[in-house]
Amino acid sequence: MVNKNPNHEISPVCQICGQKNASIFCNSKSEHLNEISSKIVSNTFKKGQTIFNEGSYPFGVFCINSGQVKLTHLGDDGKEQITRLLKGGDIVGYRALLSEERYGATAVALVDSKICFIPKELFIHILKNDAAITFEMMKLLADELHKTEMKMIHLAQKSIRERLAEILLTIKETYGFEKDGITLNTHLLREDIANLIGIATESAIRLLSEFNRDKIIELDGKKIKIINQEKLEKTANLRDE
Repeated sequence: MVNKNPNHEISPVCQICGQKNASIFCNSKSEHLNEISSKIVSNTFKKGQTIFNEGSYPFGVFCINSGQVKLTHLGDDGKEQITRLLKGGDIVGYRALLSEERYGATAVALVDSKICFIPKELFIHILKNDAAITFEMMKLLADELHKTEMKMIHLAQKSIRERLAEILLTIKETYGFEKDGITLNTHLLREDIANLIGIATESAIRLLSEFNRDKIIELDGKKIKIINQEKLEKTANLRDE
């Protein structure tokens, strides 16, 4: 079930939301933004708190106002697999809602995060009446499908060293750097990074140490600093995709 215990806050105003231009609502009609603002509920989820659970039914969609969120899926072997990393401006829970299925993953806050909830009836109503948002949803679904296809190809064809380099670049693209311009702005654990690649935690730790030794990154406790992005990109063996 959706978590019922986060701290409830006054709903933000969508028209002046800092994430408006980063979300699917960027080109929506003003009357629909007004409608969303009047009905959304904003909650703060603490680090590690569950937003919704795999297997539960959706009652709406969640829009990340601020913070970081991971989606995890429980495999047949009982192990957790991270499927996506999300940031401010991203929406989550839409696929299960549109397909009228249960959630295929669990959403967990990586840091304290402010999340807005849009009820199902309102979201569907707006999709039916706002072509701009509908088109943005189509692009979002197409992009998600593309990323899923590429992930399957990389798991089959890329070495674990290439996959680690690519994941570090993905984390950088998703969450950016801290103020120093080189430290990844993430609270992912080594276990999470291993999970994203699909390898054992010990293997991820060993590979990170190799990257540190090769002066591609610098390890500072739990922090990871990218000190040679060009070499990291070369190691990732990225192609035009």
